[in-house]
Amino acid sequence: MKIVRVIYTTAPGYVAANQANIANIVDELRELKHPGIKYGAYLLPDGKTFMHFDQFESEAAHAVLTGLESFKKFATELEASDLETEPKLELLSLVASNDGFFG
Repeated sequence: MKIVRVIYTTAPGYVAANQANIANIVDELRELKHPGIKYGAYLLPDGKTFMHFDQFESEAAHAVLTGLESFKKFATELEASDLETEPKLELLSLVASNDGFFG
């Protein structure tokens, strides 16, 4: 299993566009119905900091997400936007959970 947390702060004027790009990723994932991908994105209380929390059954499942056209568009546009803080990626290790995850 691979667990990824990414956090970054956009410029206030880019929040809506980023939310729309994230919604497109979620739509594509829903259509795909890949059982080994859990994807969530959250907007923090400041209204411009985003946190993505993703869980993958494998590296191959992670590659499915990053290969989506909607994800590529999201990443390209995010990189070109005027970010206040650059994305910080963390790989997490599961200690315990009440969720069944992938096994």
